[in-house]
Amino acid sequence: MGKQQGRTKAATIPQSVPRVHRSGDLDTLFRATFFHSWGTVLEGGAEEPVYLPGTPHRICYTRDYFRSALHEVAHWCVAGAKRRQQEDYGYWYAPDGRNAEQQAAFTRVEVLPQAYEALFCAACGHDFRVSLDNLNGDGGDESAFARQVMEKAQTLLENGLPERPRHWCEALTAFYGRDGNLAAGLQETFKLPL
Repeated sequence: MGKQQGRTKAATIPQSVPRVHRSGDLDTLFRATFFHSWGTVLEGGAEEPVYLPGTPHRICYTRDYFRSALHEVAHWCVAGAKRRQQEDYGYWYAPDGRNAEQQAAFTRVEVLPQAYEALFCAACGHDFRVSLDNLNGDGGDESAFARQVMEKAQTLLENGLPERPRHWCEALTAFYGRDGNLAAGLQETFKLPL
């Protein structure tokens, strides 16, 4: 009694809402993931990215650029204990306008950080493209560099990620509601040069 024949109420299915990629979220997530164990924070607003050792150690990325934040975390993940005690990890950096020889040296040292960055992008569902970071000089072979970065990222997945990049990927995957399959995410987000 009181039931209407032929009418049913539609089930409500919760819809997942994709998160927007905001750099401020990365700052908060990084602090929650690494501050207590590594005494390190991530912060935007810098004119140029830089790592500043101290209490706390500070990974400063360019303005509010999401990819800059991921890239600078990648450099932090590469740096060992001694490097993390030096400003900008003690690395050399030749600014934009590098010649072919300088650019070749740049790409050799950028394969690992950009492979980590590609995995971080896969973990949060953000498109990744390699960066040659040399708009006013000889960029070199972008396609060859992209293949090296992709191969390195795949090798890292096959061999298992070291502690810091693994924890960061786990935190990103959870925060952005991804399924945790970084190999599939890498295929989805890694954009090859045209």
